Amino acid sequence: MKIAVVTGASSGIGKEICKRILSLGYKVIGISRTVEDSMFEYKNFVSLQVDLSDEKSTLKVCEVLKNENISILVNSAGFGRFEPHEELNVKTIIDMTFLNLTAPMLLTNALLRDLKKNAGYIININSIEATRASKFAGVYSATKSGLKAFSDSLFEETRKSELSVTNINPDMTQTNFYDDLRFETSSKEDETLFSSDIADAVEHILTMRKGAVVTDYTIRGLKFGISKKKL
Repeated sequence: MKIAVVTGASSGIGKEICKRILSLGYKVIGISRTVEDSMFEYKNFVSLQVDLSDEKSTLKVCEVLKNENISILVNSAGFGRFEPHEELNVKTIIDMTFLNLTAPMLLTNALLRDLKKNAGYIININSIEATRASKFAGVYSATKSGLKAFSDSLFEETRKSELSVTNINPDMTQTNFYDDLRFETSSKEDETLFSSDIADAVEHILTMRKGAVVTDYTIRGLKFGISKKKL
């Protein structure tokens, strides 16, 4: 049975992707700080509780995963804070950069030989902010633009193998990403995305003919909507 690794597995997009990949017949190793086996009704799900914003924890799990012969890596874990840059806490800047950008690069570094050998997939759950510039999003956009650049370069580097590398760039998606922010997604279905929309994209990527790959997959709501929270 082929094995997938999915980060951010305890909620939102990451959790939905875990369920979708499990339904396709893979074993899934789900990583997050709070994930548990009981969150999934699949015997082929294995949870690893790891803080991927912490360097030592990330390097340790990289060593563990090197022994697993991985075929799919989905980097979904991440967070954002949207404030004037001078108001951002220094630790927030460091943690956001590590979780959103450094951890995916370290996991890729650890697993790349197996992924190439297995004609596997690297799917980076990026953001629409990787494709544009928005105020109050300097650090977040930098991490996502960096992840996109890393993925694009890796695709070119590995084209002689059968590895598929894809960026998925979702617009605002209804998840707990916005729990600590001053705004959230619109409540109108045509103005927002759902985690299942992103999982649909992952399934599409995994079921395409090998030999064809969507390297950049941007998903947007048909219309634009955003809701400001009452303080």
